[in-house]
Amino acid sequence: MSPESKKLFNIIVLGFAFMFMFTAFQTCGNIAQTVISNLNSTDFHGSGYTSMAVIYSVFSVSNLISPSVVAIIGPQFSMIIGGLFYSLYIAIFIHPLTWSFYTASVFLGIAAAVLWTAQGNCLTINSDETTIGRNSGIFWALLQFSLFFGNLYIYLSWKGKPHISEAERKPVFIALTVISLVGTVLLFIIRNPDSFRSAAEVEVSEGNQSMEANSVPVLSNVSKALDAFKRSVKLFITKEMLLLSVSIAYTGLELTFYSGVYGTCIGATNRFGVDEKSLIGLSGIFIGIGEILGGGVFGLLMGKSARFGRNPIVLLGLVVHFLAFYLIFFNVPNDAPISSSTGTESRAYMEPSISLALFCSFLLGLGDSCFNTQLLSILGFLYSEESAPAFAVFKFVQSISAAVAFFYSNYLLLQWQLLIMVLCGFLGTISFFAVEWHAATLASVDHPYSSI
Repeated sequence: MSPESKKLFNIIVLGFAFMFMFTAFQTCGNIAQTVISNLNSTDFHGSGYTSMAVIYSVFSVSNLISPSVVAIIGPQFSMIIGGLFYSLYIAIFIHPLTWSFYTASVFLGIAAAVLWTAQGNCLTINSDETTIGRNSGIFWALLQFSLFFGNLYIYLSWKGKPHISEAERKPVFIALTVISLVGTVLLFIIRNPDSFRSAAEVEVSEGNQSMEANSVPVLSNVSKALDAFKRSVKLFITKEMLLLSVSIAYTGLELTFYSGVYGTCIGATNRFGVDEKSLIGLSGIFIGIGEILGGGVFGLLMGKSARFGRNPIVLLGLVVHFLAFYLIFFNVPNDAPISSSTGTESRAYMEPSISLALFCSFLLGLGDSCFNTQLLSILGFLYSEESAPAFAVFKFVQSISAAVAFFYSNYLLLQWQLLIMVLCGFLGTISFFAVEWHAATLASVDHPYSSI
């Protein structure tokens, strides 16, 4: 197998591993608030929104140290350890206790930072300037297949059930835990130690000197950790990364909305009929269709669209999201995000339509894929020699905004949540345009980029 074939193999395995892990986790996140609202009459007193706020708050802070962890133990074992903690969090729902639920949320926040920093490192060191767009699309499309299988099961098993009992809850979360563990085991198949070692050495080497991997001096673990941390801080305050942070923050807000809030809104709209709980799963499937379509078209076909740059794709994502927000505003009751376990009998500006709600799910997924595939691509291009710190900063900013969004989702009506995303989406698109124009200039002169 040629070196390029090995790299492509690693990307495919990486995509399938994350597909299994996030089949479990995204399904869990999509139904968490609905499941918990049916538990709050027992001894369990928690909130899915609050749990996610805790996860993303810890996630954001942990991204400051995650490059150090990856530098010490390498991307492969970093991802394996992170995957185990994802499985632990999902398993908590089999027999939920308030203290274990929030404790697992804290540990998951730490593990998620390590997992995603290692993923970005693995993606970058298995790509180059000509393949980063393709590989980002392959990974993103495979990852978003995770929205199909778990949500399909939810739709079929919860159809016609207005209340989720223990008998319906336990089999779902046992199955999701096993699926998550399967994804973690798949990470052992990734075999490319020379590339991993070279990448780690390059990222902890001093300066930007060009040298062979085997000539880089062996640093102590402490030195590696400190150097990785310093480089993350320096990279974060560069002009390009600060501009990209506005776009990244928007992806955190809309991630919160499509992965947790919108499904809850659908499940709380009693006017959808007795199937409103099962529609949460169907909504997740349509989000997945949009994500996969976007990842395939704008990732796998990136080579053909490269002549136009990344800006048109990001602009399309913004237009698609604005259309989705407009339709959701008219279709979904304003109090749906914060309604109780009994749901809401309110209506918006029209009689709620199931088909329109699912169409909006598709638009949310399609728009999200536009932003994320292009952010992955531009980060891989601009920071090819600083991949672990760059993706740590990416997740740091995204997780802060997601944590804030999950927190205010407990209190804000739907209209205010939509307004926040409209404003941030517009600003994020403008800031992305500025960085892309700079990246296009660098590409045209074939100039290797270096931030620090």
